[in-house]
Amino acid sequence: MQYGSRPSDAAIAMVAESRRAPYWLDDPRRPAAAPPLDGDERADLLVVGGGFTGLWSALLAKEADPGRDVVLLEGGRIADGASGRNGGFVAASLTHGFANGMDRWPEEMPELLRLGRENLEAIAETVRRLGIDCDFTFAGELDVAVEAYQVEALARAAGRAEAMGVVLQVLDAAAVRARLDSPLYRGGVLDRTGVALVNPARLAWGLRTAAEALGVRIFERTPVQELSGRGARVTARTRGGTVHADRVALATNAYPPLLRRIGQYVVPVYDYVLVSEPLTDGQWSSIGWQGGEGVSDAGNQFHYYRPTPDGRILWGGYDAIYHRGNGFGPEFEHSVPSFERLAQNFLTTFPQLAGLRFSHAWGGAIDTCSRFSAFWGMAHAGRTAYVAGYTGLGVGAARFGAATMLDLLNGSDTERTRLEMVRSKPMPFPPEPVRAWAIGLTTASLRRADERQGRRNLWLRALDRLGMGFDS
Repeated sequence: MQYGSRPSDAAIAMVAESRRAPYWLDDPRRPAAAPPLDGDERADLLVVGGGFTGLWSALLAKEADPGRDVVLLEGGRIADGASGRNGGFVAASLTHGFANGMDRWPEEMPELLRLGRENLEAIAETVRRLGIDCDFTFAGELDVAVEAYQVEALARAAGRAEAMGVVLQVLDAAAVRARLDSPLYRGGVLDRTGVALVNPARLAWGLRTAAEALGVRIFERTPVQELSGRGARVTARTRGGTVHADRVALATNAYPPLLRRIGQYVVPVYDYVLVSEPLTDGQWSSIGWQGGEGVSDAGNQFHYYRPTPDGRILWGGYDAIYHRGNGFGPEFEHSVPSFERLAQNFLTTFPQLAGLRFSHAWGGAIDTCSRFSAFWGMAHAGRTAYVAGYTGLGVGAARFGAATMLDLLNGSDTERTRLEMVRSKPMPFPPEPVRAWAIGLTTASLRRADERQGRRNLWLRALDRLGMGFDS
């Protein structure tokens, strides 16, 4: 296995002076925070959570019915959570990749692929129509094999996807290295149209501006402490007041759930990201990357990476760390060992960039569920809907998740609500302490599989049979 070696002094130096903050949020154009809730409010629709799912819920609801009174409560600031901490990949996939969707809903995959393409096109159309300045571009994505066994696996998966109309290009090692030069690359698959790149924080801020322009009332720094359904309304209680709403769209994702039932399906898993200082012309020339596409490798513990519009490289992934008891909080957002491991793996991938420094390093929680893609549910006699469990790729899928929540709240019979993906739930995680033990065993088994040419041990094969086949 190419990755996972002890960080060298050079790798440690690359992150030693990094700012421990998300690069996307370190932006002078970040809007001022909206005031917190102070007092009691009434609303037709209350949205809890100001990430992508919550913002799309508010915007779509208001566009569909301008007279609808919509309130959004965000516990911190808009884009503070996963929406401002991700890699900025906007994928058409609603199922966390084609292979995962085929494993779970093979009969629905043609429809899920179509709905995913339509969802991505709708995001692009909204960005254009509203004039959101967020560097949205259809850059595509390159999946690369860094081990010999991954070459065949990528080609096989590409063949299955192409049989359903997905347009992909299988590349040999020379063709991949002509696009982006790394001594590790053995082959790859290029998706030119199914993935866009974006500045995710600016996309979130743009959605906020658009929602407010339509009359959505947004309160930041207003964490909801309790959500209760009594009578004909649902009440959200906060430190500063309450909101009484006819309907609630719950979009808290990896945050501690306000409904106990969500906690059995979702665990927060921490992922870490680095962003480099701007590369020189000579450094860019040494690796190529003229296509500017996003990249991910095919390991169980995989990396995702992309160029930024100002000439940097974002490099993330590999570690996916669960803290016992669904540990969640700012104390888990900074892991020096993870930062140094990422830097070492970066040097292994691009030795020609030795000496480059990383200006930003951060972490954030991913709302992981056992099927690695979103699930939906209802509470409070149908007055509350929720969606969670994206497990990554939520920048794009969040709009679909929000639209489906609104369908459920409206009682609408749509092609979205009829999907088995929407009507079913993932397998729940076991309670603690078995939960931490099982996730730890899975993580270690995935690492060993990467070290052993992809061979999965008895534990991973058992999870595969149960429909819980983990990857990082």
